[in-house]
Amino acid sequence: MSPSNTCVAAQLRQLVYYHLDNDLLQNALFLAGRLHGLEPRSPDAAHLLALCHLRLGRLKAAYDYSRDKGLRGQHLGCAYVFAQACLGLERYADGIAALDRARGLWGGRNHWNKHSEVSRRPLPDAAAINCLLGKLWRAHGDVKKAVDCYVEALKLNPFMWDAYLDLCDTGAVVRPSNIFKMTPEMLAFLSHSAASSNGFSNGNGSPPQVPSQDPAPLNRPQYVATPGNDPFNPFIRAGNDIGLNLGGSNLLSKLNGSIPVTNGNGSHYPDIETPTSNGQNYDDDVMMGDAGGGPVINVTGDEPPQAPMRKQRTLQPFNSDSGMEAPRMKPITTRSRLKMGTGSESSESTEIPRPIGQTNHKRTVSGHAAQSGSSSLLDPTAAPQRRSVRLFNQIKEIRPSTSRLASAAGRDPESKERRELRKAKATGTKGRSGTTSTVGRVVSGNRKPMDLSDHNMKDSRPPSVNAGGVPPVPKIASIPPPNDIGREQEALQWLLDLLAKLGTGYFHLSRYQCQSALQAFASVPQQQRETPWVLAQIGKAYYERTSYAEAEEVFARIKKMAPSRMEDMEVYSNVLWQLKKETDLAYLSHELIEADRLSPQAWCAIGNSFSLQREHDQAIKCFRRATQLDNKFAYAYTLQGHEHVANEEFEKALWAYRSAVGAEGRHYNGWYGLGQVYEKMGRFEVAEKHYRAAAQINPTNALLAVRIGAVLDRMKKTQAALVQYTHATDLDPRSNLARFRKAQALMKLRRPKDAFKELQILKDAAPDDANVHFLLGRLLKSMGEKGMAIRHFTVALNLDPKAAQYIKEEMESLEDEEGDGDGMGGARGEGGGEADER
Repeated sequence: MSPSNTCVAAQLRQLVYYHLDNDLLQNALFLAGRLHGLEPRSPDAAHLLALCHLRLGRLKAAYDYSRDKGLRGQHLGCAYVFAQACLGLERYADGIAALDRARGLWGGRNHWNKHSEVSRRPLPDAAAINCLLGKLWRAHGDVKKAVDCYVEALKLNPFMWDAYLDLCDTGAVVRPSNIFKMTPEMLAFLSHSAASSNGFSNGNGSPPQVPSQDPAPLNRPQYVATPGNDPFNPFIRAGNDIGLNLGGSNLLSKLNGSIPVTNGNGSHYPDIETPTSNGQNYDDDVMMGDAGGGPVINVTGDEPPQAPMRKQRTLQPFNSDSGMEAPRMKPITTRSRLKMGTGSESSESTEIPRPIGQTNHKRTVSGHAAQSGSSSLLDPTAAPQRRSVRLFNQIKEIRPSTSRLASAAGRDPESKERRELRKAKATGTKGRSGTTSTVGRVVSGNRKPMDLSDHNMKDSRPPSVNAGGVPPVPKIASIPPPNDIGREQEALQWLLDLLAKLGTGYFHLSRYQCQSALQAFASVPQQQRETPWVLAQIGKAYYERTSYAEAEEVFARIKKMAPSRMEDMEVYSNVLWQLKKETDLAYLSHELIEADRLSPQAWCAIGNSFSLQREHDQAIKCFRRATQLDNKFAYAYTLQGHEHVANEEFEKALWAYRSAVGAEGRHYNGWYGLGQVYEKMGRFEVAEKHYRAAAQINPTNALLAVRIGAVLDRMKKTQAALVQYTHATDLDPRSNLARFRKAQALMKLRRPKDAFKELQILKDAAPDDANVHFLLGRLLKSMGEKGMAIRHFTVALNLDPKAAQYIKEEMESLEDEEGDGDGMGGARGEGGGEADER
């Protein structure tokens, strides 16, 4: 007889999640294919198959398998996988539509603090979906809606770091202190989690409740139990025992089996698949730490059921050799089920109260723990042994009679179970003698441990078992001790403070406020600051400040700390390019390409190495390869444009810079490159617009202000150019180029004294720059200081013999004129001119 498809599908789901959780993706994909073949119309099967393809990076396959249910918004898992595939395939509108149509399935969900090493939620919550929606809207070009989605994600979960980074990258104004703070919802979660772990535990921190067929409210905490975590015995459990409710061989399993429980898929096991379907009748928790495997049971509820009060009675000792029949119990009627199920939401599962703290799984019909060592010797169809027999006669082999059960095998199973329950109710001394022991026991909640010294026995069970099968009603308060909540709150507050400091630094860096960013990162604890990510942000801050020596030191530490790290290595290679360190740059390129040949950062480093050696065509090929590996890598397009400018291929350079801006709208280097090309083409008005666009993104960059002033100077707007040069020197007093251009503008405006002050500062900052001495000579000549002028012309001639023609003409003329101030073919401040900006 072949098993039902429902049971097979349930086992396949469990196996698929097992392999996904253990990163055995090919195995998971194979089993998901079997499940999809078994249930081709099941949305759960389609979700698992699409999820496996997504994890393997097969975006088109994930798109195809999740499209039917995902695009319509009928299944949350399919919609989420479909949207992720759309993000990778650049089909942003389809992904947005799928998540919007499924809003009724994820709106209001919040899984914060519900994931751990033993449990997880396979379906996303509102914070995760809002983060994905933000990415889709941003890629689609609607930054405003993307910001709204990111804000909603951070409101629900301030630890959604990816949403915060994207929010900063969009240029939005955020206040990290308002984002990374403790919320009342967090405190409520902490209190509830601590209460669950402090008391009423069934092995995973949740009370043993009966699963309900009604959907749980969204704001109600959910719990999970597994067969591996016995509600009677949270510590010891046989891995192959499937539990009391799932068809076990003990009597309670048979009693519970008389009322089958279905999970909506035809299975008699409640929530056997892992996880539950998207029907929302059950919560979607999945236990991951159960060594025994087995199906997952979802249970709900906040309070544990109260143990029924029992009457005290004294049981006389009995003879272990005599035949023992199962005691009679009252039949479980509907009223008794409801009475026993107090505190639960449904009575379709185990209605017998579950005492807490037992250390043995097997139970007798009276509710007492059975001996694990002798249980394997019993007939599986017989009633479990009584506790008194096990305690006083462990040396002898107990063989309870099974004749009554065997004779009733062909009768109505329900009537047989009623007889067994009636027997459990009976009391007395039938079949007992006083030859074994004279020690009595009490069956109520105030049992006392018995003296076993006469029997040479040492019971190693926990006190809860020694004291009896049913402990008294727990006196543990629903609110945990204040110190537990305090420790959790203190740890959470520390983490939020850490994220606030890191977030503040990243926010300042995203707005190119480098000094503020460095101060914020300096406040991070030393242990966290000496990590690759934080050091990379510090290195980029130094790079944006043109502090290349400091940036090189930081990136060298990162490379030593994490040799395989590829992120931000293109910045490191550009730092080495600015410092003209050919050997170090070549060595870095070899290291990166050996670590990952498919990394765009590695090809950028190789391209920079060729560029430093003046091999521009080879550099262009490397940068093009980087953009092929990642078509959203804006910096590779920019570097490619710089090489086209060096080759005077302006049309190709315009295409490269436009591609960079298209890949990332706030990439100011691309806007700067466009302005540079238009300036070289003589289109100064267009160049000014692009320079101003770059300066709006990065208002702290002194070089952008210098370039705006240069094009204004070319358009004979000297006074406006002087304003830009002055602004540049205020932004970066160390900028020699800004001060040099300012001195030129002052000379044109007939302000020689102010120009002389600027050149004196510049001469002290760059004493070996021939341009400075040449300009000083011209200024002194105009002021009538011919002797000092000849002296500076001579110094300039010694520093740059190639410019001898210009210098000799000035020395011989001695005419009182100012010229255009461009010096020897233009300013070359900071030793490399305008091509230094990359």
